[in-house]
Amino acid sequence: MGEIKSSLELALERTKGLKISEKEREEIKRKEIVQKAEAFAHRYQEGSMSIREIQKEMERMEKKRAIEIEEYLVNQWIKNLSLNMEGEKLIDGIEELKGRPMDEIRKEFRNLLTSYQEEKEKAKQKIRTLILGRLKKEGFEGSAMEPPIERSPLWQEEKLKMDQSYQERLEPLKERLRNQVIDKGNNSAE
Repeated sequence: MGEIKSSLELALERTKGLKISEKEREEIKRKEIVQKAEAFAHRYQEGSMSIREIQKEMERMEKKRAIEIEEYLVNQWIKNLSLNMEGEKLIDGIEELKGRPMDEIRKEFRNLLTSYQEEKEKAKQKIRTLILGRLKKEGFEGSAMEPPIERSPLWQEEKLKMDQSYQERLEPLKERLRNQVIDKGNNSAE
């Protein structure tokens, strides 16, 4: 079976007679790292690759490259952390990659997520009641009537406000997570 070649090796083969500057070579390596890290992130988030499998892949790499991929993954997952059920999986991934518990941040994230979901449900019920009231005034009513709340301009406006408010509350948590990962990483190098 043939050996799988890296993007850099393939590029070098195609340009045997041409010289690549060190800057170009570094840019190719950087793009390769980003591509590999994005593939790992995607496969982890979709559930087709575990953190353990990612770590095994990284163990086979040059140490510097593995560290760069880990940093990229952690930064991307912190950046992508949002108030959905996948958010907890991203915290799990960071916790596993860094090998340290994130209990306090996880607890705060769960509390924020729960609060967001509860507020969202209350807002939906309020808008549902409002829409049904309007429909009743126009002569439309019945137990089988279910208004399309999520397509309602009222809901869209309310959800936008809520999302902005909770995103503002999530940002400090993301910053604390970023600092915890960076601070702990620097302490372990000492």
